[in-house]
Amino acid sequence: MIQVGILLTKQYKLLSVAAILDVFETANRFHTESGINAPYKLTFLSLDGQIDGFFNDYEIRRINNEETYNLILIPAFTTNDIKNAIAENQAFIPWLNRQYQHNAEIATVCTGAFLLAATGLLDGKVATTHVDACGAFAASFPAVNLKSDKTVTQDGKLYTSGGATSSFHLLLHLLQNHCGKDVAIRAAKIFAIDMDRHNQSYFSSFQPTRHHNDELVASAQEKIERNYQDVATIEEMIKDIPSSRRNIVRRFKQVIGITPIEYLQQTRIEAAKKLLEQTAQQMTEIIYNSGYNDPKAFRKVFRKTVGMTPTQYREKFQAR
Repeated sequence: MIQVGILLTKQYKLLSVAAILDVFETANRFHTESGINAPYKLTFLSLDGQIDGFFNDYEIRRINNEETYNLILIPAFTTNDIKNAIAENQAFIPWLNRQYQHNAEIATVCTGAFLLAATGLLDGKVATTHVDACGAFAASFPAVNLKSDKTVTQDGKLYTSGGATSSFHLLLHLLQNHCGKDVAIRAAKIFAIDMDRHNQSYFSSFQPTRHHNDELVASAQEKIERNYQDVATIEEMIKDIPSSRRNIVRRFKQVIGITPIEYLQQTRIEAAKKLLEQTAQQMTEIIYNSGYNDPKAFRKVFRKTVGMTPTQYREKFQAR
């Protein structure tokens, strides 16, 4: 039987814990109905051994160094203040390292990847997280090989998943590894999950940081957002800003995490996505209104950024 430890971290997201329970309990039911021993033993783990009323039917243990688990699951966090959430859960970090050293698999749901990355175990390994948290993740953990477009990653014994329904893709992946493809397919049908969705890029939205005190960078952001349809070069963007090209690019990348040209590109693609979702404009109009003159270049950038063609995006997300 696979010993599964589900972390009840400080500020855990209830929905992600419920998904874990639902999928593994379903797999256990498949086996017991067939007269086979259930594959998973589920235990909740917390820093103080306490559990709230949602999970009173389950065993709860306080983490300790004597007990080891085959699989550890880290749920998403409810907060946007991930730095504070990691600080509140600091005691899990050495424990997770010890579990990994004792051959445990560790899997994270959505922003739970931040806690795993804080252990250092993901350094040099591939990972993903919620698509809109990828910028903060990359800035906090540059040694991790972040795959922001991926729904699920596996690197040895470490697993991560993207946001929301991507947790089900992670759990189905684990079922397939532990119980075989037939069980995973059967569970996918129960939960109505398309097993072949491997990309989450098209769910992203460009939400650049504004919580900084660099007035020069803030001015450049404002100019790009106000003139994205017209400007084409860095020189045009910064011509009224009292700074050299080299200095503005350096400071912009340091504060925002991307270059001014990348910021312009992301702003234009986000504008195009909104036009595709909310208007009936022809594609040539959308290309022009989002700041592009070359349809071929637009389609190439759009597909690279979003993970699908503009037409596919419109078909998927346009309001009817």
